[in-house]
Amino acid sequence: MSTLGLAMVEATPSAALRPYVTRLCAYREHYSAPVTRSEAAMPGAVLILAFGTPMEAGGRRMTAFGGGLGDRFTVTRTAGPTEGVEVFLTPFGARRLYGMPMRHLTNQVLPVGDLLGPWSELIVERLAATPSWRDRLALADRLLCERIAAGPPLGPELPWAWARLLESGGRLGVSSLAESLGWSHRHLVARFHDQIGLPPKTAARVIRFGRALRLLRSGTALAEVAAECGFYDQAHMNREFRALGDTTPGQICPRPGVTGAASWAS
Repeated sequence: MSTLGLAMVEATPSAALRPYVTRLCAYREHYSAPVTRSEAAMPGAVLILAFGTPMEAGGRRMTAFGGGLGDRFTVTRTAGPTEGVEVFLTPFGARRLYGMPMRHLTNQVLPVGDLLGPWSELIVERLAATPSWRDRLALADRLLCERIAAGPPLGPELPWAWARLLESGGRLGVSSLAESLGWSHRHLVARFHDQIGLPPKTAARVIRFGRALRLLRSGTALAEVAAECGFYDQAHMNREFRALGDTTPGQICPRPGVTGAASWAS
């Protein structure tokens, strides 16, 4: 791997995988010096099916890894050439793929073997043996479909509630969600902990932050973003950006140029 920098090819998940995976990306990266970055919290879970030089994520040195949703940024450090497939899971994709309550994975980054057992070795080996990136993405799609289909079934209530939260940009009230479902607040929180890993109010914070980030990157004025996303004031917005993204709104707007480093929240 002689070329320095980042190269990637993205694929739209198949129709069967789309409720569970929002994005599939084959990538290769190699830099002349170690690259450290802060990965922002996002309303989903990231699975890295990589091979090559291990990287640091969340304070641990791993090659292939994943985890759950979180309410803080994660520091990663790439120190050598690596490649693989990056999978962006919905909360429900992660819940079915890992087969465990998502509250156990909140703010966690773990080796893929801890999450998926021997199956993880199979998929990484097969991806590494597939030279074509398009074929690699198709293989990841097929194997993830099979694994998720075999996972625990989920009812329609939480996906419906999650979709409403996403549509509102995180501004829909928790009491409104509970009332629409005919659930108590306590039951709604318990279900969120199981299938999403965050309580509804915290999940709404992460969604709101993600929307604000996208608006700022699109060139929307900072004051307009603050008002549209429902931040109390500039100080509130700054606090949220520091906690969830290790950045400030002023560092995002205007949109930064390409830095050559991948980010799982981009």
